[in-house]
Amino acid sequence: MKRGVLGAWVAFAFGLVYFLAPLLATVEFSMRVKRNGVSGYSFESYVSAFSRAEFQGSFLYSVALAIAAIVLGVALILPAAYFVQLRLRRLRGVVEFITLLPLVIPAIVLVFGYIRMYDTSSILPLTGSVAGTDALLALGYTGLAMPYLYRSIDTGLSAIDVRTLTEAAESQGAGWFITMTRVILPNIRVSILSGAFLTFAIVIGEFTIASLLNCLTFGPYLQRVGAKQPYESAALSVMAFAITWACMGLIQLLGRGVPDAAGKR
Repeated sequence: MKRGVLGAWVAFAFGLVYFLAPLLATVEFSMRVKRNGVSGYSFESYVSAFSRAEFQGSFLYSVALAIAAIVLGVALILPAAYFVQLRLRRLRGVVEFITLLPLVIPAIVLVFGYIRMYDTSSILPLTGSVAGTDALLALGYTGLAMPYLYRSIDTGLSAIDVRTLTEAAESQGAGWFITMTRVILPNIRVSILSGAFLTFAIVIGEFTIASLLNCLTFGPYLQRVGAKQPYESAALSVMAFAITWACMGLIQLLGRGVPDAAGKR
């Protein structure tokens, strides 16, 4: 028992060092300054990076795309997962396979497919305008987030009695839309928020699709800054890491005290 506990602590310490050492090195590098031949540390790179208009524009652009991807994802996945859970359980495996495709198909393959399908010579030339490219990018991010959003929603639906709630709502004269929005949705709001935070973290750090569609979101902007201002790039990387962990922390915080399928806390 003692050897097992010691081994577990050693593995935990190794994993902690493995993940934290690069982060601490990035933080240390981002705070370096050199004046008159003397090296020191300050937050100048953070102040300089955050005060740039391009940073503010790219970050807000990514936030807007993340919100659009969350809204589109919930609007598409919630009804599908609901009807699969309620009436189409035989198709659950098929739906799960479809939602896993964005993890199997590389993002670079997806974006080249988007460009070929929606270029200016196609029936729906989305890439021919700024608004069309923004819509295509939001749809692409919705696809990337689909595996995580679907599983979050499906887990929430599995933890409640969907059939009983639906029958109770229908007995009161509610249609499927009212049942979905006023009965099912409030009971799985934590699961939806968990998927939403994961989607937000994915969109903030995404580079491939935005870069090939020539959109200056936060990911391509971070790469552009890294080519010229390495200290500012490190500061922005630390910020992106902090945003991701903040989302994970919010998921854990919102998940506390939520009753499980057995009704226990």
